[in-house]
Amino acid sequence: MPDRALSTPLDDSFERYLQDKGKGRGGDGGNYRRNAARELERFAEWAAGDRGADDWTGIVPDDVDREPTFDDLDERVFREYARHLGGNRGLKQNTVQTYYRYISAWCGWCVNEGYLEAHCAQRASAMAPLPEDDGRKPGDQQAWTSEQRHALTRHVDERARDAVEAYTTLPEDTDPLDNQRGRYAALKAARDRALVFVLAYTAVRVGELLRDPNDPRRRGVRWEDLSLDDGSMDVYRKKQQWGAASLPDPVISPLRSYRQLMDPPTERWPVFPTFDQRTLAGLVQDEFADRGERPEAIAERRAEYARDLLLALDEDIRPPSITTDGARSILQRLSEAAEIDIAHPKHDYLAPHGGRRGMGEVLVRAFGYTVAARYLDNSEEMVRERYSHIEAGELGDVATKALEEIDHIGSRPRVE
Repeated sequence: MPDRALSTPLDDSFERYLQDKGKGRGGDGGNYRRNAARELERFAEWAAGDRGADDWTGIVPDDVDREPTFDDLDERVFREYARHLGGNRGLKQNTVQTYYRYISAWCGWCVNEGYLEAHCAQRASAMAPLPEDDGRKPGDQQAWTSEQRHALTRHVDERARDAVEAYTTLPEDTDPLDNQRGRYAALKAARDRALVFVLAYTAVRVGELLRDPNDPRRRGVRWEDLSLDDGSMDVYRKKQQWGAASLPDPVISPLRSYRQLMDPPTERWPVFPTFDQRTLAGLVQDEFADRGERPEAIAERRAEYARDLLLALDEDIRPPSITTDGARSILQRLSEAAEIDIAHPKHDYLAPHGGRRGMGEVLVRAFGYTVAARYLDNSEEMVRERYSHIEAGELGDVATKALEEIDHIGSRPRVE
């Protein structure tokens, strides 16, 4: 290996690695890149002695004044880092494993790129201090129960019906701005209803449905991606390609009603646009400025509307989709308003992934793992692993029945 590679500072490799692992043009998108960048920065700080126990001085010898380089790395360094992660009592076992995997993946890349001779991070001695993985993924265990799903969908349905009725029954002589306020309230309630029904019944991943700021390819579904007559929706799947997702009957009516109320100017409008006033205000002002309008004229135009969203609809100024974080905020608000009883160690609301997982429970129990895997866009092996508790319960019932039969036979009196 060239001496130049060994003398290279660790963080000189980070940007190239992140570009290779990133998504989109230039490799500057993707959740993996963001998370990996965070963990690499932590590792670099620890290696330099800026993170860790008070007596930790880093991996560079005490009598040397320089940044950590690849020449300083060996399996003892990774063993010590595994011990550092495991000693953080604020981290769960599987979280420690996840953090270490980011560093291990970078180490493997460094071997391929010629920075290191061997994948030290994967050696048994390096990984020995890591706690055993409990097999669970952080935050991925909540599943909406049937009662919770019905309570939430009933709440948003009633709320949307009331808002739409209030708007459509306004007197003809209603002030134009008051009429617009009624339409805006109906639109927001209808959007929330459609979003909840889609999350509750389609089992589509929230990252496939809405905009992910860290992945430019995930811009949120548009009306052109939906076919309400066929009951299908095109989404950008987790496996990095477009695929069709099913829209079951409970979802069709909320979407159709919502679309009729919105009346999007083009099919390229997002199905679930943001309603954030600051975002929409900036969008509208920038668009009119680009069209050559003066600030005074823009202000007058905006004053004609109760909300910038309604102006954007009339002028076909397309807003961005709500983000995945925005969906979580909406579900937090709706879960609280619906007064749903939620007992979960991490989430005090019905989180988006819980809708998918809850639908998976329904499908596995009703139709088995093969059908559920197709609907969830997952391998059957993965679905069996994720929902193994269902099979365990069913096998328990079989065992109970077998014991009852055997015990019953054994209890019969013997005939001489």
